[in-house]
Formats: sequence, structure tokens, C-alpha cells
Amino acid sequence: MNDKADAAKEQGVQTRLIRTGYDPSSHQGFINPPVVHGSTVLFPDARTMETHGQKYTYGTRGTPTTDALCEAINELEGAAGTILVPSGLAAVTVPLLAYLSAGDHALIVDSVYGNVRHFCDTMLRGFGIEVDYYDPTIGAGIEALFKPNTRLVHTEAPGSNTFEMQDIPAIAAVAHRHGAVVTMDNTWATPLYFKPLDFGADVSIQASTKYPAGHADILFGTVSANAEHWPRLRKANGLLGLCAAPDDAYQVLRGLRTLGIRLERHQASALAIATWLETRPDVARVLHPALPSFPGHDIWKRDFKGASGVFSFVLRAEREEQFKAKAQAFLDGLSIFGLGYSWGGFASLALHVSLDERKVTEVPADGPVLRLQIGLEDIEDLQADLERGFAAAAQVY
Repeated sequence: MNDKADAAKEQGVQTRLIRTGYDPSSHQGFINPPVVHGSTVLFPDARTMETHGQKYTYGTRGTPTTDALCEAINELEGAAGTILVPSGLAAVTVPLLAYLSAGDHALIVDSVYGNVRHFCDTMLRGFGIEVDYYDPTIGAGIEALFKPNTRLVHTEAPGSNTFEMQDIPAIAAVAHRHGAVVTMDNTWATPLYFKPLDFGADVSIQASTKYPAGHADILFGTVSANAEHWPRLRKANGLLGLCAAPDDAYQVLRGLRTLGIRLERHQASALAIATWLETRPDVARVLHPALPSFPGHDIWKRDFKGASGVFSFVLRAEREEQFKAKAQAFLDGLSIFGLGYSWGGFASLALHVSLDERKVTEVPADGPVLRLQIGLEDIEDLQADLERGFAAAAQVY
């Protein structure tokens, strides 16, 4: 390894975010790569065309813009290769299609993103793939769920909406003994705070719509694989004909440059608000892995380098029939928090979580679950807005 590569490995996170996927000398000194729009690529002669004997051959197979982003993601993930897809949902479904075939069995974490569950229950089952859901806290106990045809374990930590932690090294060790591939949705932590491939996962997934893009205006996903599983992922993506738009790839690459700074602010603000919520009598509990009170805190502290800006809390309610009315009153009382899906952008968001589809995990029964995305606004203003929400919810009897 050369001296420059050694020096890069020793650099801090924010420095590496600035320098990765960065090569001004390859495009006339401009600090950002060009946005290359194109499908057709011309060849200098018939022989080169026949043998694909040049770097770029067709727009779906990569451009200087997408290559710059892939290089950056590969470095952050420690991956052999990365594909770019048009959404976070596609970033999960493409690996499922890549590694599963008719007759296979997949284990899917019960706290999985809801749209992934729908894909598994409809398209995967329709393709003759057997799907079972498992408790996110199962750890090495997942071995009892393996079958002779189990080919894939899908993980997500923390889990969607309820933020259960998973023991990824323990699950991966079991899966690999049985010859199964391990995929992980790592959108919450990003590779800055957790690197799935370093903890036993074979495939790391990010909905780059969220923190990498960072401005709530891009739909994007990345899938990164280790050396063993990269060829199959790349082949499947090519067969499906999926590729990301160059303008979106450029925006995600630009978002990476400030990712470290933004995540620090999201983390600090979210933890401050989560700690404050724990002191309130109208909050039954706060679901945030970085809180010592959270059941999965020890795993988070052992494996993760930080936390992001998304968590949930349970709004205290005396009777189940109050849940929906209290949740809606709380949300309608907010003015700074927007009511919207997704997260990872600069603005704070709130929504009422539905957990009706959970198969094997217990869900909170002491009140409605409200998920917060803590943006980049001032903490004092966000707390004042939440106070207005609590006051509105208190009016529901």
C-alpha cells in the first residue's frame, strides 16, 4: 500500500468524507465531478466495441458521476463494490432478488421497514420463496429458526419505528455456519456510526434518501457487498436494468461532504430531546438506543460509534380507545415539526406509528407510538413545539 493510501486511512471521518470519490485532476481541475447525462457511449473502432475494451460502454453500466459516488461509498463501507438504485426500498429488494430463488427460505427481522415486509409477503412468496419473521432481539438463538433451505437473513438495526437492537455478529456467525448470506439495512446509523461488513454482514444497505442526501429532495439507495457476494449482486442489478439518475448521484455525493457535521448535530439534538422526554409524566417511555434505559443499549454501546436523529416515544394513555385520538391531537398541535414520512433531512418531522403488521415481537401497549425525526432547528424551539403537542393531547379524555 502506498503512503497516500496509508495516510488516508489515518484521517478523521470528516476529512475522509471530503476527500473520498474526489479526483479533480481527472476532470480538468474542477473540484466536483461533472454530471454526465448519457445512454450511448461511442467506441473508436469495431474491435473495441465487440470486446467492450474501454471503461464506459453504456449509461446503465456507469458514468464518471456514478463512479465517483460508488468509489466514495466503497471506501466508507469497506466494500468490494456498490450498486446505485433509485430508492431505499429498491436497495433492500434488489439483494433479496439477487440471493434468493424459488424453493429458498429467508429469515426477515420482524422490525423490518414496512414496505419491505409487503414485498416479502407478496412478490417473494409469489416467486416460491418461503419467508419467516424473527424477533430482533433473538441473537444467536436464531439458529433454531434455520431450515435446510435457509439462504438469507435480513437484519435492520435499530428496527423501524421501535428501534430494537440486533446482535449482528452473533446472527452473522450462525448464518454463515449454515451458508446463508446476511443483509443489513444500515440507514439509521450510516457507515459513519456502524459498518455492517466489519461486523459480519455480507451486504450493507442504505436508503441514501435519508442522511447522505440530507435535504429531503432525493430518492436514492446504495447496496454494498463484500468480495464474496459482490459478483452476484452486480449481475442481478444488471439483469434488472436498474440504475440511478446522474443528477441524483451528484446530489448524494455532494451531501456526503457535510454528512459528518450534520449527523453530529442530529445526534446531539435528538439525544437532548429524548433525555428531556424521559422526564415527562405524559411519556410512558422513550425508544432510543443511546439511552441507558433502552433494552438494547448495551449492544448499541458495544458496536455503534454514534446515533442519528430518529427515535420514537410512547405517549401515555389510560385506555386503548384513546390512542388514536391522543396521537392525532398531539400531531395537530405541532407547528415546527412537519407531518410527513421519511427522515434524514434538515427539517424535523413527526408521525403516528402503526405496528399492526408485527408477527412475533411485543409492541408497546401503554399508549400510541410517535416517531420523531429531529432536524437541524434549535433545540429550544423544538421542545416548545413538543410542549404544544403535549398540551393538545392532554385535552383528549
